[in-house]
Amino acid sequence: MAPWLLHSDLMMAEKRRALGCSPVPRVPAGPVNESEFLAQYGVRSMLREAVLKLLEARPEEPTAFLADYFGKLEVGALAAGDKTAHLLGQQRLNRALWYLKLAHHSQRTAFNNNLNMAYDCLSTGGRKKKTGLNGKNYSDVLSRICQEGALPEDITFELLKKIRCRDYEAVPFDIFRYGILNCFVFLEFISKTDTLFSVLNIHSQADQRLCKAVLDTLEEALVASDLSIPASYLEAGSKLGPDCLALAMDKANQGSSNKAVMARKDFLKEASILFLDKVKAIE
Repeated sequence: MAPWLLHSDLMMAEKRRALGCSPVPRVPAGPVNESEFLAQYGVRSMLREAVLKLLEARPEEPTAFLADYFGKLEVGALAAGDKTAHLLGQQRLNRALWYLKLAHHSQRTAFNNNLNMAYDCLSTGGRKKKTGLNGKNYSDVLSRICQEGALPEDITFELLKKIRCRDYEAVPFDIFRYGILNCFVFLEFISKTDTLFSVLNIHSQADQRLCKAVLDTLEEALVASDLSIPASYLEAGSKLGPDCLALAMDKANQGSSNKAVMARKDFLKEASILFLDKVKAIE
């Protein structure tokens, strides 16, 4: 082939590549009005959900809340090809935890709605395909709740041993709700128990007789309550009114003159055992 013909062919190929890589975007066929645009991308439902979450949470800074909400929404929408499977799993986990912390568990309607959102988030695989919630992801959520609540590892282990599932098991919503609610209630229970110890303690130690009296009263309150519902643990704790505790502590003071003390970690450990004895294990 003559050199000038080869050069001509190369020039034509270069022009075709330039045309194929044109930076000018193609215009979609047919006009799209405002309503069609909003419907096409689900903007209305997305904004409605954002406003509902804002009203449920009622944060001090609504603008920052919405910015955080849409930022997490964008992260949750990433395609599987854009990130590794592990990273996508962590993103879904973080988003689920964000939903779960929007409302206190005592706000039953809002909390149940957020439970559904978290469950759906964890049950979605790449490209928003429904894969179902497995035991591993369920256990990861429980562990993170306990970790962020600063629950000691040994106490966390005992709780999770009762409410977690095997990694390969499918986790229905009822089990998911039971486990999540137990974690949040347990954290609040331990927090209130820690407050009780703070009343009793001097330099991180308290009179063992007084601690034992408080723990016995707490056990009586738990046993006397209907513990088939996790939230009733806190209702049982509310029975530890000043009069009841004062009588128990006064009786303890009139007993032995033994000056033994109890450390904070031991007091919390004893209280956690009382709680965990009432938690029904998942079979």
